[in-house]
Formats: sequence, structure tokens, C-alpha cells
Amino acid sequence: MAADERVRDPQRRRQPRSRVRLDQPRDTTRRSLLPAYDPEAFGKFSERIARFLGTGRFIVWMTAVIIVWVLWNVFAPEPMRFDQYPFIFLTLMLSLQASYAAPLILLAQNRQDDRDRVNLEQDRAQNERSIADTEYLTREVAALRVNLGEVATRDWIRSELQDLLKEFEERQSGGPAHRTRHPYGPRPGRGDETDGRGR
Repeated sequence: MAADERVRDPQRRRQPRSRVRLDQPRDTTRRSLLPAYDPEAFGKFSERIARFLGTGRFIVWMTAVIIVWVLWNVFAPEPMRFDQYPFIFLTLMLSLQASYAAPLILLAQNRQDDRDRVNLEQDRAQNERSIADTEYLTREVAALRVNLGEVATRDWIRSELQDLLKEFEERQSGGPAHRTRHPYGPRPGRGDETDGRGR
């Protein structure tokens, strides 16, 4: 009876079902049983600890704590001693400190390796750009040298002017005119080289 009413009732069949909204971003947050943490902040914290563990200050402080620990448990009154002669608790604390220090140091080294890798890639790209720029400038300088070889230099112009002056002076004095052929053909405005009268 209840099943027949459910089928016959149009309102129950038209209840909207949960659909995926295409106009909204999908929720990508995953629920996890593990505690959430910021990897960057944890990495910086591990680097600070690794830097402290690699200093002489840490060695001095750890040595002082161990000496005080041993002296207290040897010379203190019997009821106040918390770690007897084999110093098992001290060994446990040092093992715990080492078990946490080693992964923190490895994490700091991995972060430093990642930074070094990025810096190396940037240096390699910069070197490649510098080599390309140097090759381009070398080709440009070579092209300028080739082009400058075809340009009239000051000494060449001076020698040509001196030759023209000598020729002019010889013509003025009435002597024989020993004309030199222009290296690039007849000089413009000087006439045909074969005509001795300049016609």
C-alpha cells in the first residue's frame, strides 16, 4: 500500500537529486585522519633546527646537560636521583634526540638541494643567453670589419688628394701629367682616362 502511494504521488518523484554544479569549482579538499600542516613552515622550522644542530653552541649545551645529568645522578641524595648508574633514561633521551635530528637534517638538506638545483638551472640558462649574445656580437663585429674594409679610410683619401694635388701642380707647371688610374674606375667628372686632354 505504501509502495503504491509512493509511485502514484507525483511530488515524491519530482524531488530534486543532488547534481554536480558546473558553474562552481569542485571541492578538492580531502578529509584525512592525519593532522594538517604547512609544508613550507615546517621546512623552515626544520632548517632552523638543522642549522642549530650544526653549531658549536649546540655541542656545548648538550655536553653541559649530559655532565649535569651524570653528576646529579651520581652525587645527589638517593631519593633525588631519577636515573641510576647505567643511565638508561639518558641513553633513551639521546636516542630520541638523534632519531628526530636525523630526519630534520635530511629534510633541510633536501630543501637546500632543491634550491641549488633551481639556482643551477637559472645559471645554466643565463650562461646560454650570455653565450648566444656573445656569438651575436662576434658576428656583428665581423660584419663591421668586412664592411669597414670597403670604406675609404682617412689615409687612403689623403693619398688620393696628394696624387690629385701633384697632378694639378704638374699641369700648372706644364710638365708631363702622369695620371694614375682610380682604383674603382674613372673618377667622376674627370673624363675618359684614355683621352690625354680630359675629353
